[in-house]
Amino acid sequence: MSILIRNGLFFSGDKDEKASKKDVLIDDLGRIQEIAEPNSIECFGAEIINAERKWIVPGFVDSHTHYDAELLASPGIKESARHGVTTIILGSCSVSAVFNSPEDTADSFTRVEAIPREMMLPLLQKEKTWNNPKEWKSYINNLPLGVNVASFIGHSDIRMKAMGIQRSLSDEISASEDEKQIMLKMLNEALDAGFIGLSTMDNPWDKMDGDRYWSHKTPSFYSSWNERKSLIELLRKRDAILQGAPNLVTRVNALNYMLASAGIFRKPLKTTMIAMMDLIGDRYIYPLIALASRSINILANADFRMQSPPCPFTVYYDGVDSVMFEEFPSGEALRNLAKELDQRNELITNVEFRDNFKKEIKKKFAPKVWHKDLSKAVILDCPDQSLVSKNFYQIAEEKNIHPVDAFLDTIILYDKKIRWTTTIANDRKEKYRDLYNFKYNLISFSDAGAHLNNMAFYNFPLKMIKIVQESIDKGTPIMTMEKCIWRLTKEQGDWFDLDCGHLEKGKIADLVILNPTHFDSITENVEIDTISEFDNYERLVNRNEGVVTAVIVGGKVIFKNENFVENYGTDIKYGRFLEKGKSN
Repeated sequence: MSILIRNGLFFSGDKDEKASKKDVLIDDLGRIQEIAEPNSIECFGAEIINAERKWIVPGFVDSHTHYDAELLASPGIKESARHGVTTIILGSCSVSAVFNSPEDTADSFTRVEAIPREMMLPLLQKEKTWNNPKEWKSYINNLPLGVNVASFIGHSDIRMKAMGIQRSLSDEISASEDEKQIMLKMLNEALDAGFIGLSTMDNPWDKMDGDRYWSHKTPSFYSSWNERKSLIELLRKRDAILQGAPNLVTRVNALNYMLASAGIFRKPLKTTMIAMMDLIGDRYIYPLIALASRSINILANADFRMQSPPCPFTVYYDGVDSVMFEEFPSGEALRNLAKELDQRNELITNVEFRDNFKKEIKKKFAPKVWHKDLSKAVILDCPDQSLVSKNFYQIAEEKNIHPVDAFLDTIILYDKKIRWTTTIANDRKEKYRDLYNFKYNLISFSDAGAHLNNMAFYNFPLKMIKIVQESIDKGTPIMTMEKCIWRLTKEQGDWFDLDCGHLEKGKIADLVILNPTHFDSITENVEIDTISEFDNYERLVNRNEGVVTAVIVGGKVIFKNENFVENYGTDIKYGRFLEKGKSN
């Protein structure tokens, strides 16, 4: 059935095209048949959607997700779709679920991305029939997709397959020439199948799960940049994209990504790196990264983009169950003993360990993502209800002990039963103008589908829209709303060379209808919901009732008035696999 959307404020996704009231007609094949002045289109038999006092915008693009496992069980990707995200990119941070066995794949994903291994491994064992990108794409295309899907191939995925898992996790072993050729062949296969490029990872926090190689770094970490050279040159030759993360402890090798992108006497390489944020614990890194990004693009003809979440980066911890503890030695030691609680608790009681923990947590000039300020760590839940709503400094004052002792004592007593939260970045709204307008970043890095109990940024496009609209209402606009929508839609579709994020005649209709009168319901609050297909596993989610009036994917309504359509994600296919450089 065709759909006629009437009298909405229409944003095409082009930052230079001023929004105006329009009617939009979507034909029964799912394409935009006409965009015209209000009340000028007649279409008998069409479903009419009244968009008076509402906005019609392109579906949002979430270019950094880890839905690789959830997609297999729940192809509707509901937590992103309900907020207007109609295109997601998988295969981030060097991990993808394409080449390796279910066990090897699960081990590379579940600890670093905080995806329950007890869910992912059985799911892969049940569903995995593919062994290469072409077969994976065929499987994905046969799912009842709710949204559009594009993907990187993971460097850890291909390295683990080419070298074997044990060799790929060895410090002293580099890939042989034959193994390099195998990796090149696998990357070529992925690019031939329409994958957008290669994701890699240099961060030592990212570690393996399972009993076999617990606490080894993921395979790409062990790969030198010399070993990667042929892969990078293949990406450059084929106009593909390199996505990565530097070593977040030393940060020096962020220069490797920037220099790889440089286009002096050669073609620039599209390169994107995580993540540019205004870190509470390191206020200098944001301006330094901004300066370096601008310099490499202007002076070295690079095509380099950071990734930037547009809202406060707030995280939630159950005890010490967070990747953030991997960034300093004492925290890493706690995480490594997560399976041996008796040994871990014995370590925590050790005086020397506590002394080291105190020294490391207060190091002023050590590079850090987590600020490690226990006065900013607020307890949300605990068997001892008297601790709820307090931070660890307050508890330490009451007990007349050191804040680290207060923290570690509660970990021994309650382990994961103590839940606490802190904001680690983007806490200063006065910095948003620069962040939102920075030319060399992508508004991205939701990590959706990962860290299910640690954070929820599924609605990050709505948060940015609200902040920009508030600035417009105050008479101090951060940017035009047209530019804001462009940053969340067409800019990313164009940069990743995907056919999405733009509304015009003839294009497949992936769009969202927003009600700006309900923007007040977009907040930083999170709620707990479950993934029914993951045996009702709990996750943090966002809710902003009344903001998203309708979501349309492939020219069909998938979400309307706070509800998904019947049998969504189970029977009917709405989304599609997006191939790099190919129109749909």
